[in-house]
Amino acid sequence: MTAKDTFKTIDELAQALQGVGYFAERRLITAVFLSLKLERPLLLEGEPGVGKTELAKALAKILGRPLIRLQCYDGMEQREALYEWNHAAQLLHMRAAASQPAGASPEDIEREVYQKRFLVKRPLLEALQTAAPGALLLIDEVDRADEPFEAFLLEYLGEYQVSIPELGTIKAEVAPVTILTSNRTRDLNDAVKRRCLYQWMDYPDRERELAVVRSQVPEASAQLTEQVAEFVGRLRSQPFSSAFQRAPGIAESVEWAKALVALDTLTLDPEVVQDTVGILFKQREDIAAITPLLNDLLAPAPSAL
Repeated sequence: MTAKDTFKTIDELAQALQGVGYFAERRLITAVFLSLKLERPLLLEGEPGVGKTELAKALAKILGRPLIRLQCYDGMEQREALYEWNHAAQLLHMRAAASQPAGASPEDIEREVYQKRFLVKRPLLEALQTAAPGALLLIDEVDRADEPFEAFLLEYLGEYQVSIPELGTIKAEVAPVTILTSNRTRDLNDAVKRRCLYQWMDYPDRERELAVVRSQVPEASAQLTEQVAEFVGRLRSQPFSSAFQRAPGIAESVEWAKALVALDTLTLDPEVVQDTVGILFKQREDIAAITPLLNDLLAPAPSAL
């Protein structure tokens, strides 16, 4: 069974993701559903911490596919993404062949050392050669790589194949489910975008965040969970969001809830927030900016008045 045959409806896919603790809006679920049905790569863009990478992990779980991750970074080379030759093994083979009484010709030795057994697979090639049901390839933070690397990805994204000069074209045995993520530190090439389905991911609304925290931190009380979701939601909203360089993501909400449970916190107050604010923010300026806002951030929600 291929990925496009796994889920018959969008609702089935949504329920399966919820079963592994991932709660997503319908627009995102639709994009994932179409990516599976059409066997097209899916490009997810959004602020850090909105759940892009976690979606790939959750999808790998429900599809029963191994997750292969290619973490991009500035200066990444093609060989780190696709393949390398095992030069040490090739050299030993050449020496052994040359030492034989009736040694092979240099041309024969050269052909022998460029066999698949001397090939070291990297994420792209590994994903293409994973047997059924296939792999899920996560190309994470593709915006951190440079434009030549984007150009290198085009053959894979468009045809699920790569070209190796010594071996020829290698095409996927089973089309890998492919997720690309970008924090939009720069604009990606249009050629990459044309080969992918696209979805912008924003921070979750209060109800979805509440569902995520409840699922990931079931030991937290209902009151504490609601306070965490309300507090983080306010941090991201205007006018509060303008005071911070970067708002906390879903991962920070979950980690904060776990920390509060570990501290036996029953309800949020200014002191406990200040003691644990380093979980929500990673910038000194953001930590300093939150102090004068605490009374407003902790004020009862309008519905509670």
